[in-house]
Amino acid sequence: MIEELSTTEQGDLVINVGPQHPSTHGVLHLVITLNGETIKKVEPHLGYIHRSIEKMCESLSYRQFIYVTSRMDYLSSHINNHGCALCVEKGLQIEVPPRAKVIRVLMDELTRLASHQLWWGAMAMDVGALTPFFHAFREREAINDIMEETCGARLTMNYMVPGGVMADIHPNFQRKVKEFLSFFHTKIDEYDELVTDNVIFKNRMAGVGHLSPEDAISYGCTGPTARGSGVSCDIRKLYPYEVYGDLQFEEISEKGGDCFARYLVRMQEMRQSIKIIEQLIDNIPGGEHLAKTKAVLKLPKGEFYSRVETARGEFGVYIISEGGTTPYRIKFRSPGFSNLSALDHMAKGHKIGDLVAIMGTLDLVIPDIDR
Repeated sequence: MIEELSTTEQGDLVINVGPQHPSTHGVLHLVITLNGETIKKVEPHLGYIHRSIEKMCESLSYRQFIYVTSRMDYLSSHINNHGCALCVEKGLQIEVPPRAKVIRVLMDELTRLASHQLWWGAMAMDVGALTPFFHAFREREAINDIMEETCGARLTMNYMVPGGVMADIHPNFQRKVKEFLSFFHTKIDEYDELVTDNVIFKNRMAGVGHLSPEDAISYGCTGPTARGSGVSCDIRKLYPYEVYGDLQFEEISEKGGDCFARYLVRMQEMRQSIKIIEQLIDNIPGGEHLAKTKAVLKLPKGEFYSRVETARGEFGVYIISEGGTTPYRIKFRSPGFSNLSALDHMAKGHKIGDLVAIMGTLDLVIPDIDR
C-alpha cells in the first residue's frame, strides 16, 4: 500500500511503498521523497525477513549449511548450493568426478532459465502486461518438472553436495531436457514478439534508470544489472569453474545502461543458457556422480572463498575455519544487496511510475538481500 507519511516545509511529499506491496516482489519497505510525481530520494528499509542465516550456518556442519542458502535467492537455489559446495571442496581439496561437474552446470543453466522466465513474466506484469506472466510460467513449469524428477523438489533443490551431486540424474532427464529446448526455441522468439518489440513497453523502459559503468562498479553491482551498463563481470568467463572454461558461450552486455538494456541482457542470456545446455546434454560423461568423502567433514584451519554466477550476479561464499566440524565464520556476498544499493541513484529525477520499471530490471529477490 502507498500511503502519505508526511509533507516537508518545501512542499515535498514522503510516502511509504511496502513492505507489503506487489511491486517490491517481497517484503521491502521504500521511503520515497517526492516533489509532485518526481522522485528526489529512495531509501530502502531492509530486514523484514532477516533470519540470521550466516549466524545459523556457524552452528551447522559443512554438509548442512549448504542447504540454508537455498532459502536466500530461492530462484537460484542450485547455483547458491553450488557456490557453497565449491568452497568446501576447495578447503578439503576434493576432486569432483567429471560426470558431477557436467550435471552441476546443466542444473545451473536450467535454473538460470527458470529464473529469467519468472523475471520476464513479472517484469512485463509490473509495467502493465498481464499475458506474458502466463506464458513464462508455462515454460517454467516444464523445467520444474525436470528438476522434480531428479532432485525431488521444484524450488529449494538441496541437490549439490561436497564432492558432486546427491543422486544421479533421472533416466528421463536427457530426453526431457532436449524436448524442452526444442519447445523453448520457438517460445523465446515469441517473448520478443510479445514484449521486446512492443512500442508501449519500449517507451516505459528506454532512457529510464540510467546507470553508468563507473557507477555500476562503484555500487558493487554485478550480473545483468552491471552488464546492462557494459561492465564485464560474468564469473563464468572471468573465473571459470567446473566445465565453463571448455564451453562456447558469450558474455552478454549492453552499453545503454537503462532499463531496456538490462532487459535485453537477460533475454540474450536465456539464449546463451540454451547454447550451454545443448553443448552438454549429449556429452554427459559416465562414471560416478559423487566423490568419496568422509562422513564428517573438517576443513583445515584457514580462510576459503568461492564465487559463482547466479541469475542475479556474483554470489560469494567466505568461510573461516578453525579446523572443527562447523565453520568459525561464514559470510555470503549476495548480488541483490549491492544491486539494490544503486536504486536511489537510478531513480532520482524520474517519475514514481518509473520506479516500478527500475526495480523490475534489478530483479530483486528479498531473502537474498535480508539473509
